[in-house]
Amino acid sequence: MRIFDHQPFGMMLIEASGAIVHANPACAGLLGRQSSDMEGRNLSDLVHPSDDTALGLQFESLVRGEISSLHGEHRLSHADANPIWVLVAAQRFEATSKVALFILQLASIDVQKKAEEALIYTEKRWRFALQSARQGVWDYDYRTDSIFYSAAWRLMRGLGPDEWVDGATAAWHSRIHPDDLPAVEANIDRQAQSDETFQGLEYRERRKDGSYVWILSRGRAVEWDEAGEPLRTIGTDTDITHIKMVEQELAEEKERLRIILASVADGMISADAEGRVDFMNAAAEHLTGISAAEARGLPVGDVLNLQDHASGMKMECPVQACLKAGAAIQVEDDAELIGTDGTPREIRCTAAPVIGSADQVIGAVLIFQDVTHSRTLQRQLAHTASHDPLTDLTNRAAFEKALARSIIAARETEKPSCLIFIDLDHFKPVNDTAGHAAGDALLKMVAKTIRDCCRTHDTVARIGGDEFAIILNGCTRENGLRVGEKIIRAITALAFEWSGQVHRVSASAGLTLITSGPASVLGFMGEADAACYAAKAEGRGRIVCYEDGLPAQP
Repeated sequence: MRIFDHQPFGMMLIEASGAIVHANPACAGLLGRQSSDMEGRNLSDLVHPSDDTALGLQFESLVRGEISSLHGEHRLSHADANPIWVLVAAQRFEATSKVALFILQLASIDVQKKAEEALIYTEKRWRFALQSARQGVWDYDYRTDSIFYSAAWRLMRGLGPDEWVDGATAAWHSRIHPDDLPAVEANIDRQAQSDETFQGLEYRERRKDGSYVWILSRGRAVEWDEAGEPLRTIGTDTDITHIKMVEQELAEEKERLRIILASVADGMISADAEGRVDFMNAAAEHLTGISAAEARGLPVGDVLNLQDHASGMKMECPVQACLKAGAAIQVEDDAELIGTDGTPREIRCTAAPVIGSADQVIGAVLIFQDVTHSRTLQRQLAHTASHDPLTDLTNRAAFEKALARSIIAARETEKPSCLIFIDLDHFKPVNDTAGHAAGDALLKMVAKTIRDCCRTHDTVARIGGDEFAIILNGCTRENGLRVGEKIIRAITALAFEWSGQVHRVSASAGLTLITSGPASVLGFMGEADAACYAAKAEGRGRIVCYEDGLPAQP
């Protein structure tokens, strides 16, 4: 913003909607306003009613990307309600990838306009223009091949106001930068023909000290011979050196942004109002497997093939959802991008609408990231937090949470579930004689045996040492006892071999029904533990059901 504020010519930074983000002091002064009064207004508020359509249509074309820059003369409304003529130059200011901004440079040509109109009618107005116009004025006579230059024209080139200048066309051409001369010679006749579509000549002209000044030269014929050929052309020159410097800075910034977009890891797709691709960066090409050239014009949904990670069902294109809602859409979880090579990538993406000057949605921008690694790590961490590292069964903390959910379900549905505690018999001798490595291997074998005896949706946990617990959701007492007996038989049948020696263990189990009471995790776990203790007391290798507050054998 400091660059803007220190420029001697008017500059505005505006959004695609026309909302003014910032206006420098020169711009505010040009319109007889304060900078703070400008911000928050819309460009349309400043355009004079008689010029609203022309500037509005050109700006919309610039926003849509139909033209790369805007140059023209337009009337704005001064604070005193009078129209003021300004030279407007505008182009996209891509200082951020999130919001489209445009920079407008304004140069007052109000005096010149009045002078041009006056020159058609009277010589008096012509003399007034020479004295008061800030732009340099020139008058070319075809009959004598001579050009008259005003004092302001001379000052613009570092000459004294009355210093002699060779007025011949050849002399003028000799001062033009060699790189710009061909374009000047090719287009100079358009001024003489009063081509209304011609915006003027832009070229560099050598000053007295050898440096170059950028000139915007605009003129038109004012006298013709009987055959309609021009005899005299009058025009003005404007020093646009500062504008060219800003344009160069903007071009360099645009190139830097292009390089950044090409190198960032996040994919970016820009779409039109119909949801068709009009831009993709290199990261988006890599992630989708489709080149930007191939994707251009295709629906984003055809390029971004998304499916639900868990179910594999195709997901709605976030760009289409964004365009329908007219608001930003975020897809945080479960989205999976399938590339053209069939490689799935979990992604996080955000689609945001692009709002035009008439507050209509004119497109959308989609940003997406490959989060496959981070989500895999999250799932691994979540699994580790809820599972026993040795047996990969549910750990005690996660088991207690599952039991709490089963208690609530039993209370709400009045359907009981079963809680079974299992304690291994004769495990300690294996651990003592064969070592802890053997004990760990045996626990893994037992854990798999218990898991295989249960349903896939049952919760099986190791709650400590050689103790295991099971929640059989929606299971009656009789079925629970049968499952418990099946597990005990399976454990008893295990023949664990370690270092050439076979070890055998058995198990004791306690069962309690998960009903509406006692309404606590510790209460039900205490009942199952008491029943398991009773099974051990009655000879081990059996299951005992907790009933009427006392453990009893089934």
